[in-house]
Amino acid sequence: MSAESNRTSTKMPALAVAAGILLSRVVGLVRDRAFAHYFGNSDAADAFRAAFRIPNFLQNLFGEGVLSASFIPVYARLNAEGHKKEAAQLAEAVFALLLFITTILVVAGIFATPWLIDLIAPGFHGEKRLLTIQLVQVLFPGAALLVLSAWCLGILNSHHKFFLSYAAPVIWNVAMIAALIWGGRQQHTESRLAVMLAVGSVIGSGLQFVVQLPTVLRFLRPLHLHPDLTTIHVRGVARNFFPVFLSRGVVQISAYIDSWLASFLGTGAVSALGYAQTLYTLPVSLFGMAVSAAELPAMSSALGTPAEIADALRQRLTQGLQQISFFVIPSAVAFVLLGDVIVATIYRSGHFQAGDVLYVWGVLAGSAVGLLASTSGRLYSSAFYALRNTRTPLKFAVLRVTLTLGLGYLCALPLPRHLGLDQRWGTAGLTLSAGIAGWLEFLLLRNALHKQIGKVQSSGSRIAKLWLVALVAATISFGIKRVLPFHAPLLLGPSVLLCYGAIYLGVTQGLGIASLGAVGRLFARRR
Repeated sequence: MSAESNRTSTKMPALAVAAGILLSRVVGLVRDRAFAHYFGNSDAADAFRAAFRIPNFLQNLFGEGVLSASFIPVYARLNAEGHKKEAAQLAEAVFALLLFITTILVVAGIFATPWLIDLIAPGFHGEKRLLTIQLVQVLFPGAALLVLSAWCLGILNSHHKFFLSYAAPVIWNVAMIAALIWGGRQQHTESRLAVMLAVGSVIGSGLQFVVQLPTVLRFLRPLHLHPDLTTIHVRGVARNFFPVFLSRGVVQISAYIDSWLASFLGTGAVSALGYAQTLYTLPVSLFGMAVSAAELPAMSSALGTPAEIADALRQRLTQGLQQISFFVIPSAVAFVLLGDVIVATIYRSGHFQAGDVLYVWGVLAGSAVGLLASTSGRLYSSAFYALRNTRTPLKFAVLRVTLTLGLGYLCALPLPRHLGLDQRWGTAGLTLSAGIAGWLEFLLLRNALHKQIGKVQSSGSRIAKLWLVALVAATISFGIKRVLPFHAPLLLGPSVLLCYGAIYLGVTQGLGIASLGAVGRLFARRR
């Protein structure tokens, strides 16, 4: 295979993932704008954001973590070697295990909700706490459906059907938007509207699973309802399951630490953290997840001698890291210098006003510190999972969470008081401390992988140029913002951000560190 055809085969899955994620994230931003319009930074917004972490936790833990790291490498390798029957049997067994585990978790979680609230939001009291409990109990069944949807994603990704699996959340977001609009027109109280939104989320979760199922069943016919759980491949997945479960669980705990600490910072802190995380995870998902999710089946399917496999992994990592840095670096710079424009464009409406924009901008700027580390770290973790090494990412994830807890506490609680700031600004300290911890994890992952497969080529000069170009483009765009004669967010935001993107792409093209054709193809749908 020629070098050009190899690059094309590497890019196309990432393009499909990016296109699907882009579509779902755009609709997700519409959902969040509707949420901000009706809730702002109120107690009801805090309650829903805290409760919503339950389904997100299970979906990210099983879908993005456990299934990606323990199931997909084995399933993809069986298909690559032509063992279609064994691969189908493995998929059926994993589905049965997930159905059993999630059923137990949902039933136990509904009854244990009052105690769970003390873990995820101990700073909530009175009606705010009671509303959070009610919302968690409503959302739990939807969490199980999202886990089964993640199983569909694992099957589809292994068969290189990336677009559908990552675009499926669109229907989930649409169901929630419909619930918000319908409930808002009925002029319900914020508490009642939050419950209706939770019901809409459960309905959307079911639809997200159902829309993927027909395509999945095409690869698994005939589907056996009594799978064999004792085969060697199932045991292999089970052996990797628990280390990965712990590893991804530790990563998810990191997000819970932020929410846990934010619950002590007053009204609006949890919801502001949620608004900022929606924007922060956009480049993480579009570029970090898109590349790492597309590369995992390919890296897992690599055949040959250990030296040949290591060489293939190094090539894929080099290409993937170049794609990630080209898009993530300008995203991080924009969050810091143009974050007010971004936040106002997406959220300013109804109950979400100028003070909320400034607050969320501060939280978003803190998250920019670790953006490149988080996205690049995902790709390194995928390489470890492809090598069936699940313990190394777990070890470093534990260190990351420990540092996040210590730094998060200091930056969120004592530091604002020491500096004489409003306690709410401790939320920005949370995202800043998480970014610092993310860099530690990334550096440890990179060094450990280099020892295992050899050094992955990277260009320090290229990275430095990307940072410089992004800073210049953002400074010029900031000046443009100050001189434009209009201030309406929906006019100002697109004008400034389009200028920023055009300057960045034009200058990088002129310097020869980017191809506008490749940039266009990144967001093209897979043919």
